[in-house]
Amino acid sequence: MGDRFSTSMVTVAIAAAAVSTAISVLATRTSAQAPAFSNTALKTPWGEPDLQGIWTEEFDTPLQRPARYANQEFFTEAQQQELDKRRAAHYGDDPRQQRGSAVDVGGAYNTTFLTIKHTGARTSMIVDPPTGRLPPQTPQAQRAAAADREFFLALLQSTDACKNKEPVCAGGKYDPTLSPRFSEPPPRYHAGNVARLNRSDGPEDDGLSDRCLRSGLPEFGSLFGGSFRRIVQTPGGISIFYDVNQGQGWQRNIVMNGSPHLPANIRQWFGDSRGHWQGDTLVVDVTNFSPKTDVFGSRENLHLVERWTPTGPKTLAYEVLIEDPTVWTRPWTIKQEFTRQSDEENRIYYEPRCIEGNYGLPGLLHGRRVQERAFAEGRGPDPRTTDSVGGVESVRQDPLQ
Repeated sequence: MGDRFSTSMVTVAIAAAAVSTAISVLATRTSAQAPAFSNTALKTPWGEPDLQGIWTEEFDTPLQRPARYANQEFFTEAQQQELDKRRAAHYGDDPRQQRGSAVDVGGAYNTTFLTIKHTGARTSMIVDPPTGRLPPQTPQAQRAAAADREFFLALLQSTDACKNKEPVCAGGKYDPTLSPRFSEPPPRYHAGNVARLNRSDGPEDDGLSDRCLRSGLPEFGSLFGGSFRRIVQTPGGISIFYDVNQGQGWQRNIVMNGSPHLPANIRQWFGDSRGHWQGDTLVVDVTNFSPKTDVFGSRENLHLVERWTPTGPKTLAYEVLIEDPTVWTRPWTIKQEFTRQSDEENRIYYEPRCIEGNYGLPGLLHGRRVQERAFAEGRGPDPRTTDSVGGVESVRQDPLQ
């Protein structure tokens, strides 16, 4: 699963099945490492390092290092150029040309709506472990993931997706007999950001993106609309607004007064952020996540330690240590390099623009009830035998992964 994530490659249902144009051209490439920056970093009027502005990573970097690059931490320039060439060809192929197919019907966007960038210098955002890969999961986490997958496949087993052995049914098998599990709740809260269950009994059966929601921290970026963060500082506090995907924005507040974390019984979707300065570096400790969040299987026990360090007037190094001893056998660390965007060009910066879910989700639920009523009256197929997830899940692989 982790291979499907990158700075602009969180696999997006619907969108990734509908790309049709080539990679956009950027004027410059970043160096392999952030440039050195003197201690005379910009300061706020009250004397703190000034991190304010709108920031984004301007290049595509996979979360995990593709196996073919083994222990190679950085791409050569020739490798970057070759990947850019292959990705341009990859995204220039519009799968919706197969008119009438599930992918055609499910597809709604072309790359006008997407953010596809040049290949970055690093072969992975993960810098520790040195392999550039996620550490192994604990037996407990593997069992939980297997239970989630088993339930997902049970609801899909009587559809053409499994009958035709499509990728969405990988690990499952076709069975014309309807699964008795259709009436069961999921093994745990269904928190998949782009995954959907093959039913629409309630909002939770659909992906978070259908409800204009984001999974939250840590934020790795997105194919669909990019990933931006606006940092605003005040004496005693820092606020970061994230603008990702279809304008699915959200805000976090970092408490800077030295107070301890919230009590353990208070859980929040984006956790509880407590920050302090170490020289010019903002260090943020994040705990108290909700059990409804999900980061590769990690939920309420997720713990982050972020480090935000200015490396130049318009560059910002971001490093985050991620740990959960109930999910991974060891902590892991990622690095990203952000570039400040023009305040003038972004002076009009509205609230999150994703409102489709407010209108579309009731329609999805109503449509399912109409299908069920029609089947009960002898009109149309049993909707439980109709694949409502395979046609809108990405089955394509970016050459960078």
